[in-house]
Amino acid sequence: MTFSDIKQRVEDLKKEIVLTDKEVEYLTTPNKVLDFEFEIDRDDGSKKKLHGYRIQFNRDLGPTKGGIRFHPHVDTDEVKSLAFWMALKCSLSGLPYGGAKGGVEINPKEYSSKELEKVSRAFVREIVDHVGPWKDVPAPDVYTTPQIMAWMLDEFEKIKGEHQPGFITGKPLVLGGSKGRGYSTAQGGVYVLLEALQKFDIDPLTAKVAIQGFGNAGMNAALILSKEGLKVVAVSDSRGAIFNDDGLDVEAVIKHKQSTKSVKDFEGATNISTEELLGLDVEVLVPAALENSITKDNANLIKAPIILELANGPVTKEADVILEEKGIKIIPDILANAGGVIVSYYEWVQNNTGDYWEEDFVLEKLKKQIVNAFMNIYKPMCDEDISLREAAYIVAIKRIIEAARLRGNV
Repeated sequence: MTFSDIKQRVEDLKKEIVLTDKEVEYLTTPNKVLDFEFEIDRDDGSKKKLHGYRIQFNRDLGPTKGGIRFHPHVDTDEVKSLAFWMALKCSLSGLPYGGAKGGVEINPKEYSSKELEKVSRAFVREIVDHVGPWKDVPAPDVYTTPQIMAWMLDEFEKIKGEHQPGFITGKPLVLGGSKGRGYSTAQGGVYVLLEALQKFDIDPLTAKVAIQGFGNAGMNAALILSKEGLKVVAVSDSRGAIFNDDGLDVEAVIKHKQSTKSVKDFEGATNISTEELLGLDVEVLVPAALENSITKDNANLIKAPIILELANGPVTKEADVILEEKGIKIIPDILANAGGVIVSYYEWVQNNTGDYWEEDFVLEKLKKQIVNAFMNIYKPMCDEDISLREAAYIVAIKRIIEAARLRGNV
């Protein structure tokens, strides 16, 4: 989804939220856009110039917050869209944050660990004056890891000359990471889904699930859902998809993926296409890959009555209209995948107070916070006959604009 589509969504809700043109412009204009190039020395002695971005969206609720991705297709429009979604996600979840996103235009699979460390440190040197525990707090995203967060933290602290673990989240535990953070995106999504299934009168013990994308979020979601008693019948990755209507042995699929680098050719399942996965007769479809995977060209394939958007922006605006007409309930990304930023917030709190929490305590807080956020949009969906996405945007924007009005910024 392009940023112009996002801006149009805000325009479409202007009357329901009672926003002026000036307020719409304020909401959809980032506070700061960092667009830069930097250079690293590669292992073969050559030099490589790379393009980096960090975009910060709206500070009315607090410091900005959002991930850094290493991906070959990173660009300004994508980062701006993701930063805006982060602002809404933090607001909807009741967090004291604005939104941010960053990235490097790079294929990390083509770089050694030593080179990725150089990229991570160089990226921090470019943004160091614009980030920090009370300015902008980065985190992992697509193809970035706790190790990359550790390198970035180390570089930031070396420049600042002091320990500031609250600068970045998603860190290894020994450097101030939070227990539960590694799978929190998936866990938060499962908490919301279980609540939604109850509200929509679907028995989780008879529900079938198909998951598009088998990275961190998709893999952990499959594992957690299967342990909750749901039947995961199909999963996919960038190389293909597999299906077994009797349910997949998720732990065995994970081992197969780790050894072969793909879910394809898993014994006990049939290889299918990603398009076939989207059209399976299941109760829940979980897009957990990249943006724009469900479009006007494939939306009509979908039979699942519930879509849980673990990926950011997996459903285009045109597809949204088609799915809504079919009566499909979409649990929007700004809620469905908010578990990651909620536990990142807990990590930041722990870093800033020095009080570290046990995993059960973290998960208990996460469940309460994300289910409460779901209930805050479920009621207006029912009362006002609007989609869950519209309700989520309305709740999130109202909180941001209230803060902006109180500050005198609009």
